[in-house]
Amino acid sequence: MPVTHRTARSLRVLLHPPNPPLAVRLGLQPDLEVVPSPMARPAVALVEELAEVGEVLADDPECRVLLMTGSAHPGLAQAAVAAGAAGLVLRDGPIEDLADAIRRAARGEPATDPTLTTP
Repeated sequence: MPVTHRTARSLRVLLHPPNPPLAVRLGLQPDLEVVPSPMARPAVALVEELAEVGEVLADDPECRVLLMTGSAHPGLAQAAVAAGAAGLVLRDGPIEDLADAIRRAARGEPATDPTLTTP
C-alpha cells in the first residue's frame, strides 16, 4: 500500500516500462512518488533496456535515468553512462539500495551500484 503522507517535496520516479510490483515497493518510501508517465516530469526514470536511456532523455533531458539490470555484464556500466544514464542499479536488490540510488541520482551524484562495476 503506498504511503499516504508524503513529504512536501517528494521525488517523482518513472518506471519505463511500468512495473506494478516495483511501483508498490517504491511507493512505500515516504519521499518517493511513482508517476505514470513522462508528462508528470519525473526527477528520475528507471529503465530496463539500454536503448530506453536515450528515449527518456529525448523526452526530458533534465530527467536522471538509471538503468536496471539483473547482473553485471562486462562494459554495461560504461555503456549506460555513455548513453547518458546517471548510473546502473540492481533490479532485484534491496529496495532501500534502489531508493538510495534514486535519491543520489536526483542530487546529481553517481548512482551506480558498486557490485556492478567490479571486473
